[in-house]
Amino acid sequence: MPYETVGGAHELASRLGHSAAAVKAIADQRTFHVPAESIQDIETIRKRIRPRGDFATPSASERLNAALAIDGSHVVEQIRDGLPSVMYGFAQAAAAYVDLGILESQRAERFVDPYQIERAVNTALVTLDLPVAGAYTRSGVDIVTSWREAIDELFRQKKIDVNRLDQPLLDLLFLLHGVPGAPAVTVPVNCPNPDCNHKDVPVPLAGTDCDACGVRLFPTDVLRIHEEVGDEGSNQSALGRLMSVIELLVLVGLATLLWEQSRQKALPATLFIVDGPLAVFGTPAKLRARALEYFQAMGRSTPGLAPYVCGIEKSGALVDYARQLARHDILEPGSLLICDEQIIARVVNANNARAYGKETYWGRKFVYRALDGRVVVPTVPPSTGAPYDASGGKADPEDYPTLPAILDVIDRTGSSMYVDGIIPVAAAHGRAAFPIGVGTDVLRLVATKRLGLDSSGGQTSPVRSAS
Repeated sequence: MPYETVGGAHELASRLGHSAAAVKAIADQRTFHVPAESIQDIETIRKRIRPRGDFATPSASERLNAALAIDGSHVVEQIRDGLPSVMYGFAQAAAAYVDLGILESQRAERFVDPYQIERAVNTALVTLDLPVAGAYTRSGVDIVTSWREAIDELFRQKKIDVNRLDQPLLDLLFLLHGVPGAPAVTVPVNCPNPDCNHKDVPVPLAGTDCDACGVRLFPTDVLRIHEEVGDEGSNQSALGRLMSVIELLVLVGLATLLWEQSRQKALPATLFIVDGPLAVFGTPAKLRARALEYFQAMGRSTPGLAPYVCGIEKSGALVDYARQLARHDILEPGSLLICDEQIIARVVNANNARAYGKETYWGRKFVYRALDGRVVVPTVPPSTGAPYDASGGKADPEDYPTLPAILDVIDRTGSSMYVDGIIPVAAAHGRAAFPIGVGTDVLRLVATKRLGLDSSGGQTSPVRSAS
């Protein structure tokens, strides 16, 4: 309710706890179509299921011996009592390197050695923070300009510091727009001035002014995250877009590090896993094409089939559908479902399933039921061409030569920590997740200091990256 109590919180409606039950009761009386609840034409589905034997298991010498998983999280917090509109955001991405050899050695032991498990997993973290609503980088700017300035400063200051990789996020953004070993010199930016239609302005690392209107252009404007920002609300969606970009840049940085330092040995033996699909949603979606081209270029200059890259979805319509297939034993352990146009049409109830994913995904979705019964939805980039396009894309597993090795790692890294879990992803998630309770209280204190809203008073301070 809009009324505030003396403590500054909002008044709660009476019997609010019954709302969920009431909504569910109303929904139960309505008629609507849920694809995951109505598995139809089972024989057609079975024709698109391939047994594990169709995908040759790599030999002992060719099996991947490491996995590097990347996960991110973000949170928006109210950071000033009595000013609920003042919101501060935190976003972070973690990378977890897992030595699969050490993990597998523990399977033969009667008791798991915690020291060996600790040796098997190494993690790293990159964290950003910025005012997201009701607070600004400086006086005299609107919320859009505040976000643009904050993102530009953060990308210049914040580095991914792992081993000998010590590059700012901005350098990785230019690298993504180039090819491995040769970053782009400029990135194409649309002028953010609503009265200016100047598009694809080449902006260098230092930034430049728009030739048409004179507005200062930052290279990070290529992400277009500021287009989702508004004066009202928490702008949590825009922060989520920023987090997904950070995840992609961490992936680019770490994969390039192995490409530069150990192209013959470590890179061909490592699987890179992104928590979530290989996709870029919302305003930064054009990075999808850049990511696909970048990793395909890396593949052309790497021996064998490397790099091995996949995304793992834990939720969504296809995950629900896949679990229903497993529940009814339509998809048996060790089986792969090819998600072609017909399957997509069933899952998303789309009239134009052929064009599904062409603007957002840089990997193709498959459904795999692991040998131990877990249901996993990996997305895998093809070695050439686009996974999805207006003609239906590439649904044939033969276009994905890295798929057998990826399925092998999925079979070897089952985790009981989460439903259908993967150990490397679970490790990255544990590093990236913001703790509930005390953790968010600490974030709130950090944000209060950043904005100069602590008890000592003071004016709004410039945004800085969290330590």
